[in-house]
Amino acid sequence: MALTLNVNNNIAALNTRRHMNLTNKDLGTRLERLSSGLRINGADDDAAGLSISEGFRAQISGLNMGVRNAEQGSNLVQVAEGSLNEVSAMLIRLRELAVQSANSTVNNLNRESMEAEVNQIKQEIDRIAYSTVYNDQVLLTGFGNLVDDAASTAVSTSAATGVTNVLLSGAPDGTYTFSDSAGNGEVSLGNGTVSQTITIGTLLDTNSAVATGTTSVLNFDRLGVQVTLAGHGVGNATGSYVEGDLNGTSIVVNGGIGGSFQVG
Repeated sequence: MALTLNVNNNIAALNTRRHMNLTNKDLGTRLERLSSGLRINGADDDAAGLSISEGFRAQISGLNMGVRNAEQGSNLVQVAEGSLNEVSAMLIRLRELAVQSANSTVNNLNRESMEAEVNQIKQEIDRIAYSTVYNDQVLLTGFGNLVDDAASTAVSTSAATGVTNVLLSGAPDGTYTFSDSAGNGEVSLGNGTVSQTITIGTLLDTNSAVATGTTSVLNFDRLGVQVTLAGHGVGNATGSYVEGDLNGTSIVVNGGIGGSFQVG
């Protein structure tokens, strides 16, 4: 008995299905473009075009951020300008008082009153200088200043001093020298004009050192300098602080090299 093999197919239906699949795929691509607003949504749309468009997007994003940076820089300048205008008015008043006090018709009592006003104006100028701040940056006293690590013996010899970090907040440029005598529980820092002493006895362990695995922060706020001291086993610290280690070491602050505004 002979076996027969029949192949049943519908060429028209298969062609119809194939065209429907192509149409659905094309429709999906067009809907994706309509919803995203982009002609190229993936590498399968246009690999070379996608590479170019991503490059443009990166440039546009960078330029937009540059515009924002420029706006922030402008805002910073406006804050500083407002304070400088106030200081300028006070300086004019100081000039007026100086000229007035030189008049022979003014008696000593008048001059004492003028001197009292001069002292108040000077205090107000100092207050404005240290309180003009933009995003935690003090603008009129040391904005943009940076620590010169190589010239700062307290930093360059951190293996001996235990200094792991120095932060500036309006510190004027110059050399800041430590006074640190073993046994008195105090550390002083001065720049030749202003000096500040901090009691550290409670920050140290029984060996007069920063405790193992901990850090201590010395905030010399009158100078605008904050120093972090490390104990043994803290992060990447190469040394630890023991009372007296900072004596005679210094921090050198270079003026006006740290302020920048990236715009492109």
